[in-house]
Amino acid sequence: MNHAVITTKIDPQDKRKAQLIAEELGLSLSAVVKAMLKQFVRSKRLEVGIRSEIPNEYLQSVMRQAKKNRKAGKGSPIFDNIEDNLKWLEKQGI
Repeated sequence: MNHAVITTKIDPQDKRKAQLIAEELGLSLSAVVKAMLKQFVRSKRLEVGIRSEIPNEYLQSVMRQAKKNRKAGKGSPIFDNIEDNLKWLEKQGI
């Protein structure tokens, strides 16, 4: 597979901030740039925006409770097929 190299100048602080955000998402900065370019080619549009993905307090409390329930064995089992899953749900009255 052939690759092309793109070189661009960017403020070092902006690059570092972008790297940190990419790392938080489990991505490399290279992967972010590639994804943005692919989206640009597909859509022929450039969309720039920022949105907070931090859950609100209610959702955080629900997630904490779910973790506690899972540790206490109160979660549903893991199923290999939908039939077993549906049978389990019926037994739970769901």
